[in-house]
Amino acid sequence: MTGPARQVLKPGDTIGILGGGQLGRMLAMAAARLGLRCNVFSPDPDSPAFDVVQNAVCAEYADVEALEMFAADVDVITYEFENVPASAALVLAARKPVLPDYKILETTQDRLAEKDFVTGLGIGTAAYADVTSAQTLRAAIAKLGLPAVLKTRRFGYDGKGQVIIREGDDPDAAWEKLETRAAILEAFVPFEREVSVIAARGADGQVVCYDVTENEHRDHILKVSRVPAPVSDSVAGEARRIATSIADALNYVGVLAVEMFVVPGDGGATVLVNEIAPRVHNSGHWTLDGASVSQFEQHIRAIAGWPLAEPLRHGAVTMTNLIGHDVDDYARWLTVPGATVHLYGKRTALPGRKMGHVTVIEPR
Repeated sequence: MTGPARQVLKPGDTIGILGGGQLGRMLAMAAARLGLRCNVFSPDPDSPAFDVVQNAVCAEYADVEALEMFAADVDVITYEFENVPASAALVLAARKPVLPDYKILETTQDRLAEKDFVTGLGIGTAAYADVTSAQTLRAAIAKLGLPAVLKTRRFGYDGKGQVIIREGDDPDAAWEKLETRAAILEAFVPFEREVSVIAARGADGQVVCYDVTENEHRDHILKVSRVPAPVSDSVAGEARRIATSIADALNYVGVLAVEMFVVPGDGGATVLVNEIAPRVHNSGHWTLDGASVSQFEQHIRAIAGWPLAEPLRHGAVTMTNLIGHDVDDYARWLTVPGATVHLYGKRTALPGRKMGHVTVIEPR
């Protein structure tokens, strides 16, 4: 996959960030430490990233005039979420470099295209099938068996846009519940743990991977990340190799996360890819306090054309998400030795909403 020409920013230049959530907020804070300015584009007037930048544009992604004004005021553009509308990406890419290349989104925004891409590299995933109707769903179930997970091909995250189908369930009802005409059925994977690798790739092709992270989800939302993951050196090495292969095949510039399943077997554990996130990722938040350079700084370095850093981990690290009203307990976390509290400045705590996170480090 071809990619953009390398561009080197200098201190004082401006990075445009699409999306104003907590990831955009932390990207802007990392850029500021390196002497780079940020301009945030988001349709949400309560975007937490607006609080940490001098310039922001609050407009819809369909507002071409606003997009053009935004592009005119920045030197390079990046994004904090992968569901950037294709039309907006095209408008921006015609005017300024967009990194990672917006064409990568064509692969990662579509679960079927993503699975085809990964398996095309010879990398294992859960068995899967394209589903376009209740009839094709039944055929997919006959092929893959149950239990299985039915997912929309686009716009799913944190458990949204998916339904688990078990023996005895009505496939027609599952199809109706999903309310889509483009889906993918994935066979159930009997994994022993979920892990992820945060990888940074520069425009020069250098790839730097963080330590493999174990992730614990609750109600389909990441709750706790622990690093280093309790896996063998061979499994950790394979996970990093897979992340590097994916970044290279995409000719990626920036930080991406590769979520994986560790699956036990008679010959030892193996790794299957679950999803690719073409952005900084929740499971990499531990790097803010637990490593010598964070995933956010690595992303800024990469899109600025600056050298990547080799991160040094400060010890065993646990990152806990404060979800919904978990944030009400922030004062208790402030008294925990070795803990660092990050609150995102969101006004309303809603069920399933990520309000902040806490990092606890056990020194080496």
